[in-house]
Amino acid sequence: MTSVDQLLDLKNDIMRDQEILGKINSDDLTLRALVSTKEAGIIIGKGGINVAQIREATGVKAGVSKSVQGIPDRVLTISGTLQGVAKAYSLIAKTLSETLTNNKHIIHLRLLVSHNLMGSVIGRQGAKIKQIQDTWGVRMVASKTLLPQSTERVIEMKGTVDGIYSAILDMGRCLMEDKERAYGTILYNPIKASQAIITTPNNNTNMTPKHQPIRLDDPTMRTQNISIPADMVGCIIGKGGAKIAEIRRLSGSRISIAKTPHDETGERMFTIQGTTEANEKALYLLYGQLENEKERRLRGVIPDDLLEDEPINSLTP
Repeated sequence: MTSVDQLLDLKNDIMRDQEILGKINSDDLTLRALVSTKEAGIIIGKGGINVAQIREATGVKAGVSKSVQGIPDRVLTISGTLQGVAKAYSLIAKTLSETLTNNKHIIHLRLLVSHNLMGSVIGRQGAKIKQIQDTWGVRMVASKTLLPQSTERVIEMKGTVDGIYSAILDMGRCLMEDKERAYGTILYNPIKASQAIITTPNNNTNMTPKHQPIRLDDPTMRTQNISIPADMVGCIIGKGGAKIAEIRRLSGSRISIAKTPHDETGERMFTIQGTTEANEKALYLLYGQLENEKERRLRGVIPDDLLEDEPINSLTP
């Protein structure tokens, strides 16, 4: 994919970026993206040569989830320094564009972002995402909905190789600055999502799941705490407790809510108890309810063209 000279040039680019950007948090950034099975093959390359060259050029850890028949999407995961991750994605975008599309200049990426961090990327009234677009000449569209069985959403990014590199640098800084907010994120798994539909002998997919009563002495039971902004607690509880009751019923987890804020932020603590699977379902439903409420409140202040009704289905046109 690249020559030895190009690899050296890329390393020099990263060193120059470090000097320009100054000292950056030493913790690694992990940025995931959805790719099709065909795209994954190109990224990996024959005998793994392409992905090996990307690792060598940028110093990142990079991998693609396994291929499963009947499931069109795979997850690309890249971890490393902010500059390394941005450079890796720009290399991947360039290769995919040259291989799969007629337009060699405009490249598409489907980036996965925790819904808890989406506000960090979008900014107040859409200011941050607009700034990234205007500064680097890219187009970014955030999906409205959570990906199935997860608390991640898609940001579609379109632009030139240089634009995508700079935009990911900018976006990555936002993600790293607020990384604590990503705690509890349920990562999107295309395989798990495809198996989420519950079928019955009559092919009825709308049956309410049945759960065994929770036993506190059950060794498989797990406890997880999450903080919810005070102004969002009401939308989760619902009128007469209807919404939280439904989440308890659908997930099978026991969910208790602190009566008072646990610190000066005013946030209330939700305690979730159940099996790992039940707690993941509860988190998915809780975050989904939060997301719906946030979208309802933001609808009047964020331009509609920054939000898509459906997740983006393809990395290339």
